[in-house]
Amino acid sequence: MRIIVVGYGVVGQGLTSILLKRRSETLREYGLNPRIVAVVDKGGAVVNPKGLDMERLLFTKKKGTVAADPHFGRPNVSPLEIIESTEAEVVVEATSTNVKSGEPGLSHIKTAFKTNKHVVTTNKGPLALALPALTELANYNKVHLRFSGTVGGGTPILEFAKKCLAGDRILAARGVLNGTTNYILTEMAENRKSFQQALDDAQKLGYAETNPSMDVDGTDSACKVVIMANWILNKKFTLKDVKVRGIRDVTSQDIEAASKKGNVIKLVGAIDAGASVEPIEICKHDPLCVRGVLNAVTFVSEFAGEETIVGKGAGGMETASAILRDLIDIRHSIANKVLT
Repeated sequence: MRIIVVGYGVVGQGLTSILLKRRSETLREYGLNPRIVAVVDKGGAVVNPKGLDMERLLFTKKKGTVAADPHFGRPNVSPLEIIESTEAEVVVEATSTNVKSGEPGLSHIKTAFKTNKHVVTTNKGPLALALPALTELANYNKVHLRFSGTVGGGTPILEFAKKCLAGDRILAARGVLNGTTNYILTEMAENRKSFQQALDDAQKLGYAETNPSMDVDGTDSACKVVIMANWILNKKFTLKDVKVRGIRDVTSQDIEAASKKGNVIKLVGAIDAGASVEPIEICKHDPLCVRGVLNAVTFVSEFAGEETIVGKGAGGMETASAILRDLIDIRHSIANKVLT
């Protein structure tokens, strides 16, 4: 399987490290022989149709851009040009999330489809804005779109619902979907910090970005709600269909009042007849009452009732592991000639 990687930050580099470590095992156990033939970052690209040396790739990136490779580097080339001109089976799209336009990830994904390439993405922006349309485009071009790493990082939330609960009918879902906000609310409850103090700590620890609005205003959780609604409950939602309220207005007094009732406040994304993200009170014994940066999702199904999955919601290596799962899934789907 020839792979183009677009976006080479911690996730893309994490994927390279995992493939280096597990290449022989993925071939032996799953029949997957991955070859990275091109990588694109902000400085350009590196391309070798025979497959790039992954150790050298990681070393070159330390110089600032993969385009610095003296033999195969192509400075200042555009991602679209690489996707269009390079022969490969899969494009791994791992650029930054943009929820205003979905770009440049949206164009990367569409171009990959139009050139008959499957896509694995960790970019929530294009999916939040246009997942129903992208699914139709993938089906039209007879290619696969996979995005396990967009919800739950390395925790297989989407696979759990889609595969482990196969045969049942999922009626609703609710979850703590953002580790940054969960850390902030945990610190406010357990260590009596103000919102600002907890946010400052989250930024110092690297859990929150310098501009934390995607997390604390609920946008990141809303993106994940859209993805879950489409993939698991077959609802053709986009971001505009989600009612969103973040945690900026949650006060220490709110936290204390909830605690006196045996409750905690969590930012919960919910899908039933509609979709929402908002801080709500839940019982301290609720399975969604997870601490720190953990994520948790409860699925409500017709026969099995409530099932909850808990795990880390982010991290470069964790998300990269989800990409590998998706690559294996595509390999098996191709082998079985099944398009879903």
